[in-house]
Amino acid sequence: MSLEKARAFFTRAEEVASADNFDYAIELYLEGIRQCPDALEDGHAPLRRLALIRQGKGGKKPSMLEKAKRLSGKKTPLDQLINAEYMLAKDPDNLSYAENMLKACVAGGYTRTADWIAQLIFDANRASSKPSFATYILLKDSYAKLQMFSKAVAACQHAVELKPNDDPLRDELRDLSANMTMEKGQYGKTADFRGSIKDKEVQDRLHNQDQTIKSSEYREKAVQEARRLVQQSATVTNVLQLAQALADLDTEESWTDVVRLLQGAYEKSKDFSFKRKLGELEIRRLKEQLRQVHRQLQQKNEEGLKSRFQALAARLDRTELEHYRLCQENYPTDYKMKYEYARCLLKAHRFDEAIPLFQDAQRDPRLRIASMNKAGICFLLKGWYDDAIDLFQEAIKQNPTQETELAKDVRYNLARAYEASGKPEEALHIYRKLAQLDFNYKDVSQRIDKLRTKGHNA
Repeated sequence: MSLEKARAFFTRAEEVASADNFDYAIELYLEGIRQCPDALEDGHAPLRRLALIRQGKGGKKPSMLEKAKRLSGKKTPLDQLINAEYMLAKDPDNLSYAENMLKACVAGGYTRTADWIAQLIFDANRASSKPSFATYILLKDSYAKLQMFSKAVAACQHAVELKPNDDPLRDELRDLSANMTMEKGQYGKTADFRGSIKDKEVQDRLHNQDQTIKSSEYREKAVQEARRLVQQSATVTNVLQLAQALADLDTEESWTDVVRLLQGAYEKSKDFSFKRKLGELEIRRLKEQLRQVHRQLQQKNEEGLKSRFQALAARLDRTELEHYRLCQENYPTDYKMKYEYARCLLKAHRFDEAIPLFQDAQRDPRLRIASMNKAGICFLLKGWYDDAIDLFQEAIKQNPTQETELAKDVRYNLARAYEASGKPEEALHIYRKLAQLDFNYKDVSQRIDKLRTKGHNA
């Protein structure tokens, strides 16, 4: 199965989707997925975003004929995956199709895609007014088969909450918890679903590059191995892996090599994957430099360090802004890129450009509340207080929980909007509720004292 072949279909799908030819784009995405079933970032995730756009523009759900064709007969796990994802693309709110996708991914060993679609199902079921016990059991069983025991435990715990007197389920929760402890301690764990990789030693080395702390000797070996793979076959994946290995060396010389490698690959192929990777690595590098200077500032509060910190922060802002501008241009159906670019525009006080992008990003259920919150901040900073209040209130209404950091931030911003619009009593009421939940949240306690000093009560 070839990601190279799949990318040709994915690229064409994006082009077709930009002309609102959604049904043809779905077929192209699925043909690419047939070539590379576990192509998550290039295939499944963009198809999900396209499905939500199609739904927002009135796309029809699958017909009875399509259902009969796609859901009947014995098929391979890959066929089942393609058919389930086709149905989900045309009816993105139907979790039964997502569950069929999950079953097919587990059966086919498409681990990354299985993890992704399972999280989507988990979030949707947890947010439902009537969570499905059967869905939590499916998630529990799927995660267990994938040996993702921490997630299996979480799913099982939710199932137990729905049926607290189910003793066999409680016993299973105990067993899964034991497996989770072994997983975290890596006691006796020898396999991780990469048995299909022929050269396991090479794959282990490349996998370990994802770890935060690596020895200097190991990093050098990783670069050597990545160079060898590029010399054998200069595929997109191998070039990106070499760039990552070079960046992990974290030297000026290796960074120069990263830039030369990725810029050269982009100029030769015009594949935006190389430019995107360069932007991601540069942002990571700047953030690490900022953290180092910040640690130094905590030890020595010197003007020179302050100036360097400010210069690095400004450079990071410019780099992120340009990176996400290019990303959202090259991935026009990717709501995450729209959101990130809008976030950078908000930071640059370019509110009128940011608001439409945040509104587009709301089409992605995973970004909806955060996008509404950010759009509300734009309106607040523009002085459009009533519009900001409307957005924050709607975000609170749609958010299933009130204890996450995002939920607290939305309520804090609503209080700020009330305060700015001359409604101190309403603001004080929200600040008080936040203080009762998290007394140290931002400057809530100071704002309560200030409003009460002025004689306001809630």
